[in-house]
Amino acid sequence: MEKRKIVSLEDRIPKLKLERRKKANRRLTMLLALFFLLIAGIIYFQSPLSKVKEITVSGNHSYTFDQMVERTGLSLETNIWKINKGEVEKKLESIAEIKNATVHVKLPNTVEIKIEENDRLAYISKGKSFYPVLENGHILGEKQMDEIPVNAPILIGFNEGEVLDEMLASLEKLPEEVINSISEIHSKPEKTDQYLIRLYMNDGFEVNATLRTFSEKMTHYPSIVSQLDPNKKGVIDLEVGSYFKAYEAEEAEKVEMEQENGQ
Repeated sequence: MEKRKIVSLEDRIPKLKLERRKKANRRLTMLLALFFLLIAGIIYFQSPLSKVKEITVSGNHSYTFDQMVERTGLSLETNIWKINKGEVEKKLESIAEIKNATVHVKLPNTVEIKIEENDRLAYISKGKSFYPVLENGHILGEKQMDEIPVNAPILIGFNEGEVLDEMLASLEKLPEEVINSISEIHSKPEKTDQYLIRLYMNDGFEVNATLRTFSEKMTHYPSIVSQLDPNKKGVIDLEVGSYFKAYEAEEAEKVEMEQENGQ
């Protein structure tokens, strides 16, 4: 058999010591690296490098940039790593005008805020003042306007609640052309139907309708008035069917609604 080489204990001890020294040195190097990383992290978090340097806001129309930033609670002293995006979005979405808010943190130190606002579908008339009504049914009581807004229906006799919500939902379904042709919408509830309304149009016609079928029938308003004499004003009744009654006439004329393709 081949003879095995015998290494004496005296020869092995220096090698063992060297290996242990190398392991100790590697361990020390790792500990020193972690220590310096920790120190660097502390210095970074205490330095201006970790603070917000720029805040951008887009999509806001109802409030200024400064008002938006103030509402978020952010500033150029805010630590970029301590920003709770969900909390900031929640603060912004608590504002009635804001439908959706999205916050993006872009390293190293920029915060981007994107806003989607609720549309102003109409204005509520209260006395001599007008207040915007949002698509979510909220009336902006603090946003008083003393002049009649352009290209937006004036709502009279409405209050926050089910009827107003139905009114706004109906307006959202109408073509912009039809909405722009409406001057005023009056709430005219009766015991048999709380959703009855009367419209005063910019072209001089009046319209009686119920919100139960309003959006469906009012979509065809341009088609209906095209069948009428523009010099002969009166009331178009859309509650049941479609009828026109001139102001000076004693009997109503029946007007058939034309169903337009794609509507």
